Amino acid sequence: MPLSPRVPDLDVIDVLLSVERLGSMGAAGREHGLSQQAVSARVRTAERRLGIKVFDRTATGARPTAEGGLVLEWASRILESAEELASGVAALRGERRGGVRVAASMTIAEYLLPAWTVTMRHRFPDVVTSVQLHNSTEVAARVLAGEVDLGFVEGPHIPAGLATREVAGDRLVVVVPPGHEWADRSPIPVSELASTPLIQRERGSGTRITLEYAVPDCAPPLLELTSCTAVKAAVVAGNAPAVLSSLAVATDIKDGRLVPIRVDGLELPRKLTAIWDPMRGLHGAARDFFDIAVAGRD
Repeated sequence: MPLSPRVPDLDVIDVLLSVERLGSMGAAGREHGLSQQAVSARVRTAERRLGIKVFDRTATGARPTAEGGLVLEWASRILESAEELASGVAALRGERRGGVRVAASMTIAEYLLPAWTVTMRHRFPDVVTSVQLHNSTEVAARVLAGEVDLGFVEGPHIPAGLATREVAGDRLVVVVPPGHEWADRSPIPVSELASTPLIQRERGSGTRITLEYAVPDCAPPLLELTSCTAVKAAVVAGNAPAVLSSLAVATDIKDGRLVPIRVDGLELPRKLTAIWDPMRGLHGAARDFFDIAVAGRD
């Protein structure tokens, strides 16, 4: 089946996702060894090809538009599939000797994992790191099944039979766009948060589990999405509240794109945790990757 002419090339998708993750054309250029002008040209070409404006450019960087947030979520799946293909081919060719298989929840994958994998590649250039992205529930299942060597999850509940180590701290934040009614009367009561349909992550995500554990009588979601980027875009487009990781919204709050809302008597701290099978243990490249993640906390 021939591809639609509107689908950008993989290297362009990679650049678009770097701009979204890093927040600027210049930072994305440094990551890819390109000039800021070259990155900007690739973004403009992609936007013309898609027929959609993906980023709003500001003096402080680049932020996804509401439509761009959804495009980037779909694009990330394409790149993930391409990486799985490359890893599978490498495995068939015997190039994964001494490699490490990692699964990570979406928030950790978006905001912490990239730095860990770059450090791993610099220290051990001959080691192939294969990464899978899932929600926290699925990550734990993959570790228990022996399908990955090491997992990283969010949320308060970790299945029995897994070894754990906290690698980072985080907290959840209630956010709304500047025009929302809550923006002018923070704090709000817990009862109002519980009775308001929110834009939420999918079931099984660490963010969703943590919120439902703290506020068990939440109203049914207004909308469910599978990434922080898509949730943020929907919050702005739909003028609706959401609860997201502080890692995911820090830049948006600083730039005034989102407003944090305090809730009376409610704090939502959580641990970001490495998990592994204690019977198999952590050896070789898996131990090296784990040490890099722990060092990031220290």
